[in-house]
Amino acid sequence: MPSKNTNQTVALITGVGGQDGSYLAELLLSKNYIVHGLIRHSSVNNSQRILHIIDNEDFHLHYGDITQSLFGVVDLVKPDEIYNLAAQTYVKASFDIPGYTMQTNANSVVDLLEAIRTINPKIKLYQASTSELFGSSPPPQNEDTPFQPCSPYAISKLSSYWFVKTYRSAYALFAANGILFNHESPRRAEWFVTKKICRGVADIAYNYINHLELGNLNAKRDWGHARDYVECMWKILQQEKPDDFVISTGISKTVREFVEEAFRQIDLTLTWEGAGLDEVGVDQNGVTRVTVNSKHFRPTEIAVLEGDSTKARELLDWKPTHSFENIVSEMVNIELMCNEDE
Repeated sequence: MPSKNTNQTVALITGVGGQDGSYLAELLLSKNYIVHGLIRHSSVNNSQRILHIIDNEDFHLHYGDITQSLFGVVDLVKPDEIYNLAAQTYVKASFDIPGYTMQTNANSVVDLLEAIRTINPKIKLYQASTSELFGSSPPPQNEDTPFQPCSPYAISKLSSYWFVKTYRSAYALFAANGILFNHESPRRAEWFVTKKICRGVADIAYNYINHLELGNLNAKRDWGHARDYVECMWKILQQEKPDDFVISTGISKTVREFVEEAFRQIDLTLTWEGAGLDEVGVDQNGVTRVTVNSKHFRPTEIAVLEGDSTKARELLDWKPTHSFENIVSEMVNIELMCNEDE
């Protein structure tokens, strides 16, 4: 283990290979942290998002699984801060693998809290939570909004949320929850609808495919940028006292609006015909570009998630800097560039 400069804070990021983990690692390195990242062993390359920082002398990569490796990694690294971003994050899949989702998203958090309590109770913990906790509670949703989880994913995250609060109260740990609303970027994982839309639009631009097949076009979400949100994670752990914060833009858009904005990036304007499963999006040339298929619907759907992040804006001096249009434009144009390079 490399020696620590007394002026450097040591952070451990679980899930460092993901969208949020990679952006957070970049941010902390820019702040002169020593960053340790935990990533799963995998038969496919799951470190693509961090290839550009792997050779940084202040970045150290560890392989392991959060359901098994947490105590040993925490004891080895001896971090000042831990950002627990690793999880089973695919909501639709959580209905197929509820036990694994619970083990990964909830039981591992208990193990992590126990590791902190046992090894060093002064370690600060950021736990990644989710707007899915709110379920069908009416918007705008803030820290006082009742939780109504509608999926095994949301239930697992609610369990970890309460474990963090309980350990904070019982053992005086600096443990905080960040309730993040949807946040996107070109590094979004393949199974998220925003990534599917942006990649599909780029493929249509290059005539690789003719149209997109989607699910619930009426779902309304509060979409921010991952770069903004990881900065807020860091700010949460710089406070004197641990607390829980909603992180959001306060502006919600439907999936349909996301689709429309994505197609604008390739100069196609959609109009909508039909309703329900028969609805289609048609471009100005009369070509059908979007169809709906029930197989893409969740077993339980959430109509609207829209966050009220007043508390974070006032106490953390934080605000989002990327607009909805900017996010969609960046994501589509990165996919277009990738197609151009192929």
